[in-house]
Amino acid sequence: MSAGQRHTSHRSSTRSRSRIAATIGAAVVAGALLGACSQGPANDPDTVTVWNLDSQPDRIAAAEKIAARWTEQTGTKVEQVAVQENQVPSLLASAAVSGTLPDVIAGAPLALVRQLQGLELLDTAAPGRVVDALGTETFADNALELTRDGDTQLAVPSDAWVQVLVYRKDLVDAAGLEAPTTYDTIRRAAQELTTKNVFGITLATDPGDPFTQQTFEALALGNGCQLVGDDGQVTLDSQPCAAAYDLYGELATQRSPDGTQSVDSTRATYFAGQSAMLIWSTFVLDEMAGLRNDALPTCQQCQGDKTWLAKNSGIVSAFTGPDSSEPTGYGEIASWAVLTGSDRATGDYVQFMMSDGYADALAIAPEGKYPVRTGDESDPQKFTDLWPTLPAGVDEKKPLNEVYPAQTLQQIADATTRIQRWAIPQGQGQLLGPVVAELVVPKGLAALATGETPRATAASTQDAVVEIQRSLR
Repeated sequence: MSAGQRHTSHRSSTRSRSRIAATIGAAVVAGALLGACSQGPANDPDTVTVWNLDSQPDRIAAAEKIAARWTEQTGTKVEQVAVQENQVPSLLASAAVSGTLPDVIAGAPLALVRQLQGLELLDTAAPGRVVDALGTETFADNALELTRDGDTQLAVPSDAWVQVLVYRKDLVDAAGLEAPTTYDTIRRAAQELTTKNVFGITLATDPGDPFTQQTFEALALGNGCQLVGDDGQVTLDSQPCAAAYDLYGELATQRSPDGTQSVDSTRATYFAGQSAMLIWSTFVLDEMAGLRNDALPTCQQCQGDKTWLAKNSGIVSAFTGPDSSEPTGYGEIASWAVLTGSDRATGDYVQFMMSDGYADALAIAPEGKYPVRTGDESDPQKFTDLWPTLPAGVDEKKPLNEVYPAQTLQQIADATTRIQRWAIPQGQGQLLGPVVAELVVPKGLAALATGETPRATAASTQDAVVEIQRSLR
């Protein structure tokens, strides 16, 4: 769920130095980084260097295979460098010092795009050219909006995943409960389905993982809880956020397993049949269908049919809280972030990956790569129609539409059109990077799960975000 060479020579101001210190932090002394920024690029003009955040070996191999087609057409080589998302801040710093920044980052999440914007590392001309060449009308409006700053296209949006609540439909139906789509129905389902052997929900509480923030933000947005208001002021102490913290605290302390719950343990608990609900990304879909051997469902019923859990699970892709009337969902849009100093070949490569190479790129992991380029001029729905037929999985391949009903897949498709994120709509997108990197929300939620009051958690997290915001000014 995860980011050559390029620097400008005009970023030696105190303001730039504070931005770098805040976002890249202790990876390298800010002054050294800025000194490196004044050095010219040391790139190979015959090679496009890609930092690929789809860093698993099989995905890198697939990306190399697609890129080889472009190399055959153009003669320009593509070097794929596998990079884990949590390594990006330190790698940015060291690459800046050594003059080895990439031409483009593949799979860049929204927070990283805004971080790169704040560091003035983005080539914002290339994405605009690529999107215009492909046709703005062929992209989902929401994807373009989240990757723009005003009229400036910061990156080329590629694909999306959404955070979903997965629930045991068989248990919910047997108990006569409504689907858990609202705060009240989630709370009731968690209460009613908690038994001696089953937790009502398994909820992330790991203080060291952004996944915990993703889980909370999905629920918080459903109640209109925003990180900042339209005036730019931090609003985690608002009433909508208070309700979100109340719900999260209740679920974490009363309906979820004790101890730190991580991205792996939450999935494992649900897969073992030990919890009735789970909040995870759509990357869980192939695993829940038994298509990945290192993450197979292990519930008793799954022993005879590894697709049993997929068949008996429902999903919720948007939530509604007591202070909101509009279902809202959380998700991530992975983008191509072109860095300053790259030549036109980089944009040409990105355009190829969003056109001739796009279907194969989506097929690398369709469960977590919903197309935000819906089609092309000849067929406006070409890629969205193709998506459910793409083979998903690792050790076994099977199209998602052979495992999940059309209604489930349509929920995912619909959710990608209404993805919301903290800070970006309010023009505070550059706050996302350091807030995620400093883990202030996960740390607060970990304290909440061990007995801190929701009000105290909201207040301490509010103060931490305010301090980060001040450091960026």
